[in-house]
Amino acid sequence: MAKGNHSAVTEFILLGLTDNPDLQAILFSVFLVIYLISVLGNLGLIVLIQISPQLHTPMYIFLNHLAFIDFSFTSSVTPNTLVNFLCEVKSITFYACATQVCCFITFVVCELYLLSIMAYDRYVAICNPLLYVVLMPRKLCTQLVASTYVYGFIVGLVQTVMTFRLSFCDSNMVNHFYCDDVPLVALACSDTQVKELMLLIIAGFNTLFSLLIVLISYGFIVLTILRIHSAEGRQKAFSTCVSHLTSITIFYGTVSFMYLQPKSSHSLNTDKFASVFYVVVIPMLNPLIYSLRNQEVKNALKGIKEKLCL
Repeated sequence: MAKGNHSAVTEFILLGLTDNPDLQAILFSVFLVIYLISVLGNLGLIVLIQISPQLHTPMYIFLNHLAFIDFSFTSSVTPNTLVNFLCEVKSITFYACATQVCCFITFVVCELYLLSIMAYDRYVAICNPLLYVVLMPRKLCTQLVASTYVYGFIVGLVQTVMTFRLSFCDSNMVNHFYCDDVPLVALACSDTQVKELMLLIIAGFNTLFSLLIVLISYGFIVLTILRIHSAEGRQKAFSTCVSHLTSITIFYGTVSFMYLQPKSSHSLNTDKFASVFYVVVIPMLNPLIYSLRNQEVKNALKGIKEKLCL
């Protein structure tokens, strides 16, 4: 980080969602309830998949990691946010802020590509059901998941290093409730053109490329479903995709809104409230979406209940 004639920033002050003290306790309660539901839902789904042999298939291997990413994603931000609701001064150290940015970007990229891998998995299952086991062996599933973690970490590390090499000399007041790339870049007093360009290119590439995989996969899925003669068969095939389509729509919609909107219409205050949905609400919704609409998950849960009652 270039110092110039200014003292180096050693901590940042997070402005939070609101400066109204009357809302802090309410927001704390709401965030705490949502976070607890998210933790219980995602960890519960992970445990259920691990102990249920009938769920040891590619689809649930990916769902297992989606739950882990959602848990890690929200846990990298929400606990510190809860503490800050109770504190008058919402401070975070320089290195803790950098760690939060790196974790946040890593898990965002991981989720983008894991959702696209899950779309490809649905394509293979519906379009090539007889070859599903051959085309999606456990080794390939492990390699695909590992590649998302490695690539996500590389992107997160590169973006974080670029951000924290900037000079923060005029103010350390971050207009957000957690350390995020965009408000930190807006805070920098050195030239940010290269960083802003790289942020746009990398965010745009990862969002659009992973979305392209999703669109191509579902394009073939739709064509295959339309060739099924019976209405019952079409409904059964489509029902296996509903949960995934719901997650994709919510996640990609929020990512696109936050990072791909024109700079002229960009508002950090708008981003803050979009981030609440993005960071806190979505990780809570995903396990509910995949559990409530998934008969196999329901059957596995029912089987465990029956064993516990014996």
